[in-house]
Amino acid sequence: MTAVSSALAGKVALVTGASSGIGEATAVALAAAGAKVAIAARRADRLEALAARIEKAGGTALRIAADVTSNDDVTAMVDKVVAEWGRLDILVNNAGVMLLSPAAEAVLDDWRRMVELNLLALMGVTKAALPHLRAAKGHIVNVSSVAGRVANPGASGYAATKFGVVGFSESLRREVYSDKVRVTVIEPGLVRTELGDHITNPAAKTGLDQRLAAMEALAAEDIAAAILYAVSQPAHVNVNEIVIRPTDQER
Repeated sequence: MTAVSSALAGKVALVTGASSGIGEATAVALAAAGAKVAIAARRADRLEALAARIEKAGGTALRIAADVTSNDDVTAMVDKVVAEWGRLDILVNNAGVMLLSPAAEAVLDDWRRMVELNLLALMGVTKAALPHLRAAKGHIVNVSSVAGRVANPGASGYAATKFGVVGFSESLRREVYSDKVRVTVIEPGLVRTELGDHITNPAAKTGLDQRLAAMEALAAEDIAAAILYAVSQPAHVNVNEIVIRPTDQER
């Protein structure tokens, strides 16, 4: 077992949005490092395949089909993890959606969906998990975006939610640091995942596709490695923020 693996041996992690992309890669990385990993998402079939992959590699996974915008689902999700394994050490808030469009062309329901999933759900999951994380002197990882630091045209609604995640994360850190709970916010640049598939604005979708084609974008595994680095640090080290861009990305 490597040094990183020994740092997470016996730890219990919960990853939301685990059915694809960054969440899936993070679940695999945490399990490979010795953590028991609860994988949560709406797509139960994807979770089943991911759990099988983790277990085939010698890891331990718990599948939880959940909609993190539902308070009842969130409560049941956290309760299931603690009932199964008796504790919760690491929470990775990764579930999110990116529906890009200029403000003048925005669909209000798209903005509402992003606020509910990217921000309010993240806050709700954190609140539900916090008593257990305090008990474990645990670690909260919130996946934000470079869009939470640099506001680009065509991404106003998305940027608003990600700026919110950054603000929430820092305020939360100052609320829980005295309980020895660590908080990390991860801010990826362009990552090649399914996130862009949900964009319905044609110009925004074309613009994203062109940017991805013009550079060597990050892979989900690159972000998972950054998350693994943060949660593997000694208890007295809190990596507060990681901004990670492709070398080719300017903003």
